Amino acid sequence: MTPIEKARELRASTDVHYNCCQSVLIPFAQRMGLTEEQAFALGANFQGGMRCGAACGTLTGAMMVLGMTNYPPEQADAFRRQFVSEHGDVNCAALLKAAHERGIPRKEHCDGLVFQVVEALD
Repeated sequence: MTPIEKARELRASTDVHYNCCQSVLIPFAQRMGLTEEQAFALGANFQGGMRCGAACGTLTGAMMVLGMTNYPPEQADAFRRQFVSEHGDVNCAALLKAAHERGIPRKEHCDGLVFQVVEALD
């Protein structure tokens, strides 16, 4: 299963809620030397922008994947800059507000970010 296929499967799950960070981490668990269960636990407290509207879980998950797969800091910085360029912010609360103002439902917005980030990492 490819990372994007795994992310789509996780986001479609109705029996377990996979937050945005977990949905980015789990598809890359093996590449990071983790089990899926470890990746699930690692991302557990990064929902809703670290539970306070701060940094988007897709971005924090991406930074963890980049770190665990030995990407240099310059490439991680470039990834973050690209995210900001495309979305205007890194904070969950601001991203959700902008999506709401455009009439995009929360799940659709978050799923879109997960899929975009997973594809960019892959």
